[in-house]
Amino acid sequence: MFSCNSKKELPTVQNLEIEKYAGTWYEIAKLPNSFEKNLECVSATYSLQDDGKIAVFNKGKKTNGDSAWKTIKGSAKIPDSNEPGRLKVTFFWPFAGDYYVIDLADDYSYALVGSPDRKYLWILSRETTLNKAIYSRLVERAKELEFPVELIERMNQSCESQKDG
Repeated sequence: MFSCNSKKELPTVQNLEIEKYAGTWYEIAKLPNSFEKNLECVSATYSLQDDGKIAVFNKGKKTNGDSAWKTIKGSAKIPDSNEPGRLKVTFFWPFAGDYYVIDLADDYSYALVGSPDRKYLWILSRETTLNKAIYSRLVERAKELEFPVELIERMNQSCESQKDG
């Protein structure tokens, strides 16, 4: 017997070349979460480390108070090479979160990332904007996968000095 709250397994991309995934991603939209509250112009930069892990550097500009940039560093890893689209990300050791790459452009220009419990979802792009048709397709994909897409919030990405802030 299945409960009404049971979610099917979250599929991920079959191929993920972390070297191509590395670099800066701009957050186009997300499901609301506490750690990005009152932030705009959020981006994440991934870089490969010598130990095989991935350094993660997230930043966003505060929308209240002094409008300073808020940053946090973490790390990520692919625990199972047979599931390259399923990463574990840690910002506060020993707590690690699931970071599943659900959809990815062939040229690594955009990505749809979420968590298997459907609490977290991000639409990411290499640019600060994303084609409307691609955005709509990614939202529709998230809906098919039982994410609460009616709660998605668009991210303001029009901050000055964003790329070097």
